[in-house]
Amino acid sequence: MAGRPPQDLAPEPDRRLTDRTVGAALVVAGLVLLAWLLTAVVPWHPVPGGRPQPVPADSVFTPREIDRAEAWARLGRLISWSSLAISLAVSSWLGFTSRGARLLGRSRMPWWASVMALTFLVSGIGQLATLPVTLMAWQQRTRVGLTEQSLAGVLRDQAVGFAYTVVISSIALLAIIGIARRLPRAWPAVVALAGSVLVVGSSYLWPVLVEPAFNHFTPLQDPLLERGIQQLAQREGVHVDEVLVSDASRRTTTLNAYVSGFGDSRRVVLYDTLLKDLDRREVLSVVGHELAHARHGDVEAGTVLGVGGTVVGVGLLALVIGAPGVRRRAGVYGIGDPRVVALLLALGAWGTLATMPLQNGVSRQFETRADVDALKATGDPVAFVRMQRALAVTSLADPTPPAWSQWWFGSHPTVLQRIALAGVR
Repeated sequence: MAGRPPQDLAPEPDRRLTDRTVGAALVVAGLVLLAWLLTAVVPWHPVPGGRPQPVPADSVFTPREIDRAEAWARLGRLISWSSLAISLAVSSWLGFTSRGARLLGRSRMPWWASVMALTFLVSGIGQLATLPVTLMAWQQRTRVGLTEQSLAGVLRDQAVGFAYTVVISSIALLAIIGIARRLPRAWPAVVALAGSVLVVGSSYLWPVLVEPAFNHFTPLQDPLLERGIQQLAQREGVHVDEVLVSDASRRTTTLNAYVSGFGDSRRVVLYDTLLKDLDRREVLSVVGHELAHARHGDVEAGTVLGVGGTVVGVGLLALVIGAPGVRRRAGVYGIGDPRVVALLLALGAWGTLATMPLQNGVSRQFETRADVDALKATGDPVAFVRMQRALAVTSLADPTPPAWSQWWFGSHPTVLQRIALAGVR
């Protein structure tokens, strides 16, 4: 045809890999990995014979207890959702416009110093914006008896949490931006690998580096209970070096226990409030639940799922950052621009919210399996029911939360669903 160059003279298409191409490949590979992991490590049918129907609320709680829990739940949801909305609004205002990129003005710092300064400023603005809601939450929790912590203690925890947020976020952002500056095309693959290592490392180090900043831990001093725990651990096939007690009472009146870390950093932690308010059989029921998490390697499973999610997330990040319109609105030239900090933090905040249904859905399966195992190991459904009731009453847990709220934000089954398991042996 006239005007068309001969085939042998036509320009060759650019077949070089771009960061968006690598990102797309990571999304596909990460989704395949995540799908396999979800199938392989998540107990989607944790109850033999199927889940029983939740027990009626009035068969467990008095009308006054139900009214009190529901009233607090409505207020608590309003407070937490307000904090979430403010946090997302601020991060979007800074990240999806050029305001975050302009926070340092015309300052000419080294790129790494700009990243750290912007991380501090963006995180600090978000912290200050939500501080009134945080103080309101503390005031209301004090009013209903959920905490006896002083205002000074709350502010200290906020300061420590902010410091950890800035340090951890700075390390992650320095790695992402630094790698992108050195490897403008291959950065998604390298960042995905580095992020996966960080996920594993943080899961291992969290009990050692982060938890001690908020609580003091001491070995369990009750020899009779210690012996009962060791016998329970033998029945569940879990090696326990020691069970630690957290001084949680300085922050909350609620009852709880948890397992964190893995390998030689694994620890089973009991709140001191748990030991104060529950009897020995009920404490053993709680410990049986936590030992079940250790037996099945739920922390490790959550870690490898986090690796899969990291691969997908980095791939999506490359696709989003590669869109010219996104960069233009944020006032940055690309992922290697140190001013991209606010945009990355905003994308991270929205990504976390979007993935919560999947994360919490997986968590509920792990928690249900741990309840089933605890019932089998202790052989004491009566203590299990008493324990679940005590945990719900002291925390003012809503026995019947809205279905959509439970689906999105509920990391554990409802108390009525958990108590129903006591009939499954």
